[in-house]
Amino acid sequence: MNVSLTVWLLTVAALCALVAVDFFIGRKPHDVSVKEAGTWTIVWVVLACLFGLGVFVFGGGKPTGEFFAGYITEKSLSVDNLFVFVLIMGKFAVPSQYQQRVLMVGVLMALVLRALFIAAGAAIISTFSWVFYLFGAFLIWTAWKLIQDAKKGAHEEEYDENKLLKAVEKRFGVADRYHGTKLWIEQNGKRVMTPMLVVMLAIGSTDVLFALDSIPAIYGLTEDPYIVFTANAFALMGLRQLYFLIGGLLKKLVHLSYGLSIILGFIGVKLLLHALHESGVHVPEIGIPFSLGFIVLVLAVTTFTSLRAAGRQVEAAPDTSPM
Repeated sequence: MNVSLTVWLLTVAALCALVAVDFFIGRKPHDVSVKEAGTWTIVWVVLACLFGLGVFVFGGGKPTGEFFAGYITEKSLSVDNLFVFVLIMGKFAVPSQYQQRVLMVGVLMALVLRALFIAAGAAIISTFSWVFYLFGAFLIWTAWKLIQDAKKGAHEEEYDENKLLKAVEKRFGVADRYHGTKLWIEQNGKRVMTPMLVVMLAIGSTDVLFALDSIPAIYGLTEDPYIVFTANAFALMGLRQLYFLIGGLLKKLVHLSYGLSIILGFIGVKLLLHALHESGVHVPEIGIPFSLGFIVLVLAVTTFTSLRAAGRQVEAAPDTSPM
């Protein structure tokens, strides 16, 4: 799509307005009900679909297909990321009424970081076409690693703080308990971070690792920075509500990692074929309609088999109820 600077500015302004509304509604710490989470999840999905309709009206079918393929892929990867968010919340014992605030700030940090990654990716791709070989190989390697982690049950492991987070904690110090939504307090005459700020930084910094596979993945579906940015934005901006909506279902999605590994491997192959084509090698390329259909099919099959396997586990579990 040939997107003007004015459209870019209007899009960013509209997204900022939506974030402000979301922040205003969830500004008061409270336990998020399933009804509230479900309502807002539907709102964000509808907004993404309306945006996709707008892309179709002004850009045509090709960018629309790219947007929805990117949106669904990023949303799927975001669901997998929720496993890690659950571990982080448990690691720092975040009170339930503060979790929505933590996620909101974490998502905002993720949006900023993703925007920087997207800009860098666009600049690299426009200068070095061979980068598609690297992206493709990286996604195939990531897909393989994801399968290995799934076999080991990596989601059941505890969250380990990264070196950057540990360095920040050591430099500024951390309070021994939560102080509402405050991020800094005075303790023993010294200004220290609260656990609230630490967990926000944990989620924000963890998203940098998530971006390492999600950004190459969406660039495998479209080279349009505008589509890449908006697909990422809409996928992330509904993540907070999705956390509360399907938090209890995450353990039932036992095959999700396998489905995501297939999708990442597929996009990796697609990137390698595109790179070969750009290099003058006559190879078939995978179109967006096929890509979109493949992604949706894999996710549908993965969800079905996951819920079926989870149901069988429940049936096979011994009855421990009192006689």
